Amino acid sequence: MSVFNSSALYPRFLLTGLSGLESRYGLISLPIFFVYGTSVAGNITILFIIRTEPSLHQPMYYFLSMLALTDLGLSVTTLPTMFSVFWFHAREISFNACLVQMYFIHVFSITESAVLLAMAFDRFVAIREPLRCAAILTDGVIIGIGLAIAGRALALVFPASFLLKRLQYHPVNILSYPFCLHQDLIKTTVSSHWVSSIYGLIVVICSMGLDSALLLLSYILILGTVLSIASKTERVKALNTCISHICAVLTFYTPMIGLSMIRRYGQNASPSVHVLMANVYLLVPPFMNPIVYSVKTKQIRDRILKKFKQQKV
Repeated sequence: MSVFNSSALYPRFLLTGLSGLESRYGLISLPIFFVYGTSVAGNITILFIIRTEPSLHQPMYYFLSMLALTDLGLSVTTLPTMFSVFWFHAREISFNACLVQMYFIHVFSITESAVLLAMAFDRFVAIREPLRCAAILTDGVIIGIGLAIAGRALALVFPASFLLKRLQYHPVNILSYPFCLHQDLIKTTVSSHWVSSIYGLIVVICSMGLDSALLLLSYILILGTVLSIASKTERVKALNTCISHICAVLTFYTPMIGLSMIRRYGQNASPSVHVLMANVYLLVPPFMNPIVYSVKTKQIRDRILKKFKQQKV
C-alpha cells in the first residue's frame, strides 16, 4: 500500500505504554493515577487558598497561581490518553487529536519554564528591593508578564503544529509514549522533515534554553545581593525564601534533561525506560510543586491547616 494514497491523508497513531507489561497495566495504573489525583487536587487547593485569602494577594503568590494553573493544565492534557492506554488498552488516537494534545503539552511546558523565570525575577526584586517590591511588581505588571508568557508559548508552538500537518505519514504509525510529543511525531514521517526539526530546535532554544540561562543569571544576582547583606540572620532568611522555588526549578529541569539524555544516548535502552522518563518529565512537576510549596511556604501551609480546622468545626 502506498503511503501517499488516500488512507495516508488520515493517518492513525498508536500510543505506547510499557511494552511487555500489558497484563500488569491495572496494577501499574494505580500509582500513576494516584499521582494524577494528587496533582489535580494539590494545584486546585493552591489556587483556592490564594484566591480566597486576601493576605496572599501578593506578587509571589500570583506567580505561584500561574504555576499551579500551568501544572493543572499539563495534568488535564495528558490524562485522557494515559487513562485510555493503561485502563482500557485503547492505543489509537487520530492525527488531529494527537496534534491538539502535542500542542497543549508543549504550550504548558514552555509556559512553566517562563513562569519559573518570572518567579526568580520576583525573588530577586523581593530580596534586593523589599520595600519597593509591591510598587515595582504592580498588578498591571504581573498581568502583563502573564500575558507575555502565555502569548510566547502559544505563538512559538503553533507553527510547529502547522508544519507537522503538512508532512506525510504512514497509514498507521506507532508512537513511543502514551501521549503525543513533537519529536516523536517527527520520527514517524515518511517525507522530509528537516524544516520541522530545525524549527523545533529553535523553539527549545528560544524558550527553555533562554529561560534556563536567565534563571541562572537571576540566581547569580540573587546570591550577590544576599552576600551583600550584613546580617547573617537576614542572609539566611533571604535564602530561605528561595528554597521552594529552587526545588520547583530542579523538579522541572532535571526530568527534562534526563529525558533528553535518554533520547540522545539511550538508543540501546529498553523502550520502557524511555516511556518511564517521559512520564516522570510530565507527571512529577505537577505532583511535586503543590507539595513543596505547601510544606515549605509557611503562609500557604498555615492557610491550608486553617481551612481543614474550619471544616472539622
